Amino acid sequence: MTPQAAQWIVFGTLAAALVLFASGRWRYDVVALLALMVVALAGIVPSGEVFSGFGHPAVVTVAAVLVVSRGLQNSGVVDVIAARLGRLGNRPVGQVLALVATVTVASAFMNNVGALALLLPVAIRMARKSGTPASVLLMPLAFGSLLGGLTTLIGTPPNIIIATFRAQNGAGPFGMFDFTPVGGAVALVGVLFVSLVGWRLIPQRKGQASREDLFDIEGYMSELRVRDDAKVAGQTVREVETSTEGDVVIVGLIRGERRLPAPSGFEVLRAGDVLVVKADPEALKTLVEACGLELVGSKGLDADSLGSDEVSVVEAVVAQNAAIDGKTPRGLNLRWRYGLNLLGLSRQGEGNQQRLKSIRIQAGDILLLQGRTDAIPDALTALGLLPLAERGLRLGPPRRILHGVGLFGAALAAAASGLLPVQIAFVAAALLMVLTGLLSLREVYESIDGPIIILLGAMIPIGRALEATGGARTIASGLLALGTSLPPVATLALVLIGTMFLSDVINNAAAAVLMAPIAVNVAAGLGASADPFLMAVAIGASCAFLTPIGHQSNTLVMGPGGYRFGDYWRMGLPLEALIVAVALPLLLWVWPLAAR
Repeated sequence: MTPQAAQWIVFGTLAAALVLFASGRWRYDVVALLALMVVALAGIVPSGEVFSGFGHPAVVTVAAVLVVSRGLQNSGVVDVIAARLGRLGNRPVGQVLALVATVTVASAFMNNVGALALLLPVAIRMARKSGTPASVLLMPLAFGSLLGGLTTLIGTPPNIIIATFRAQNGAGPFGMFDFTPVGGAVALVGVLFVSLVGWRLIPQRKGQASREDLFDIEGYMSELRVRDDAKVAGQTVREVETSTEGDVVIVGLIRGERRLPAPSGFEVLRAGDVLVVKADPEALKTLVEACGLELVGSKGLDADSLGSDEVSVVEAVVAQNAAIDGKTPRGLNLRWRYGLNLLGLSRQGEGNQQRLKSIRIQAGDILLLQGRTDAIPDALTALGLLPLAERGLRLGPPRRILHGVGLFGAALAAAASGLLPVQIAFVAAALLMVLTGLLSLREVYESIDGPIIILLGAMIPIGRALEATGGARTIASGLLALGTSLPPVATLALVLIGTMFLSDVINNAAAAVLMAPIAVNVAAGLGASADPFLMAVAIGASCAFLTPIGHQSNTLVMGPGGYRFGDYWRMGLPLEALIVAVALPLLLWVWPLAAR
């Protein structure tokens, strides 16, 4: 195969992958693996190197940082900070500033989505308590989680990718705080803009105002008495629910003086029992006629009445790439596999009017669920759901906080001083967290974001193929030709802005993998240092502020905030313009264009 033919195959594969990334038809890890198989079968990536990306230092570091981030979360240090935020006043400026500043600092040292997940319930409670629309608080919170990632090596996967890419091109890797002079200044300006000006540009949506506003379930709750001659006497709860194709969920059972929220599916019904049923009118009529039940009323039935000391009703948001994403409740069999009853669903701040069993769940949806209190956390984790209610603080004794922060700080110091490579320092910290009981093995594997690891492991060989076939040099030549009459700083701006827009439609880690070799070739064509161009890629890859699909943080707040797709650019576009204006002179000052 000629080099030109190989180059065109890589270009075609990447173009198709970008379209599939942007469309969301298939999950990004599947798309990345598909692209890897194409270049492997074409013989562009040698068979012995096809899966070499999974052992790449960047992949190992990302996995280790995710695990250590979970350990830091378990220590309770972020919960302490979050609890103090609940004491703030009712002024939106103060609320936004406190939330955005906190999540920015937290996400500099832990996973962006993890930092957001910890503060999301705090923000929602704050909105409900003060009467501030949730849309005012949640998008700034998501943007703050992205800004924090700009400031350190471990703040976000693109920084880790750029650091290791620099090492593979003859220079040493970027250090832990090499990103701080430019990234920290950009993050500070971004926090001030979002807190003082940006939130005013966001349309005030209904969002997560209250449970009652989002989930109008009272009109679908009824009490049905089991008559003496009813067919269902002697049958189990499960048999009754499956006797009709309608949207029927038995959420409670009253037997004499006893009230049983979320009864077991194997509970045998007796004459005189009263079933608390959630069903639409058509399904309710079918159930009554088919089973010989008697409608006795629906007064006073709501979500809050369906819990007890052992049974809880919780709200949770569907994370991107969650196990539940794209599936229907009927197909998931929530009741029997996870012990959960689905009571309601809200999408973009609006209650759902369709039958719940057949609706296809999407990332960002808010679900109202009923289940046993002790089983709900594991069920939510298995399904990829984040609870929107504030959880109890996991403080424990002070030594637990010191324990987590101490191990994290030691890994940070070892990596920053050059004593250990960052991947070894954080793997060691993760192992010590397990051995000392701060993390369980189950939490270790739960905290590793499988799709991100697959994406990176698959895209790294493709990035190498782009460089090896001369494709990166060809794209760089096009950029240089475009900027022939422009000063080098304008070409640097093109790299920064191009990476920004790419990260708005595809995963930011993939954007960094693809843009890094292009940036190096652009720098070589200009006879300039590659450092400012690589740093521009790192900044641009973490600035996905125009769409809800560019980063998981943006997707997670879409439902609770009631946002529409076009709401993000209203604050995101001026924020990105401000970042370009601030980052360019700082890049030239901290990382001069003159080749070293």
